[in-house]
Amino acid sequence: MEASAVEVPEPPLETAATNDEVLVLDFGGQYSQLIARRVRECGVFSELLPHHADLHEIRSRRPRGLILSGGPASVYAEDAPALRPELLELGVPVLGICYGMQAMVLALGGRVEAAEVGEFGRSQLTVNEPGRLLEGLPGEQSCWMSHRDTVFDPPPGGIALASSSESPVAAFEDTARGLYGIQFHPEVAHTPYGTQILTRFLKDICGCDMSWDAASVADEQIRRIREQVGDDQVICGLSGGVDSSVAALLVHRAVGDQLTCVFVDHGLMRKNEGDQVIAAFRDTFKVPLVAVDAQERFLERLAGVSE
Repeated sequence: MEASAVEVPEPPLETAATNDEVLVLDFGGQYSQLIARRVRECGVFSELLPHHADLHEIRSRRPRGLILSGGPASVYAEDAPALRPELLELGVPVLGICYGMQAMVLALGGRVEAAEVGEFGRSQLTVNEPGRLLEGLPGEQSCWMSHRDTVFDPPPGGIALASSSESPVAAFEDTARGLYGIQFHPEVAHTPYGTQILTRFLKDICGCDMSWDAASVADEQIRRIREQVGDDQVICGLSGGVDSSVAALLVHRAVGDQLTCVFVDHGLMRKNEGDQVIAAFRDTFKVPLVAVDAQERFLERLAGVSE
């Protein structure tokens, strides 16, 4: 029986994602990873990319929307991460959070200035015009702020939605262009209505189906493996580490006994670790396994070798 090693590459960028995706572009904020996590918890796949990620990659992934994260810089600092105008012209909704909102407003011709007093911690938000983003939420609510620069005027075409004690424009939207901004942080627990705001953006504005969950990642990989392998045989070099173990189990779930794993015990593992790998894959997971005891061969060749 002929066996061929089969690699499982990343999907080409031009391939549309099976699930809806919203990308978070990182401008250096301490909560950037948390934003992506909250989006996933809402039922939409999200990944954090650097703010300078290649535009071709972003376009090719066909996201349903973009989120611009917060960041520690002033938008007027010489080394401040710049917002590329092309990101606002991709034809998908964009939500700017904190620095992301300020950078968007500045790029579009609004007014951003340093506030007399920075706004840090819990703050009171007053919704003056709910618009689309804040529709159905209380007129007075608490939120979490962390900024020194402040938006004083929205860009042309934008409508100010809310304010706080130190932020004349704490939220704005331009529905014609699909642009939205909030000065506060909806991703933290200290903003009680933050999840509702993110859900409004994801579901009602971006049109995401909200059906993603972590299990769907494995299901999608298994589907792709089955399509690529077909009726072929697969060999997997199994080290016992996390990467090869996860890959082996995914391939086995996809194609069953078409997979043969090869495990080489080279004598440099922890005590009894080789036996544990063999027992787990051969006895517990029932994965076809060829186990090679090469301890003496490796240790003999390594005798006297030092680094």
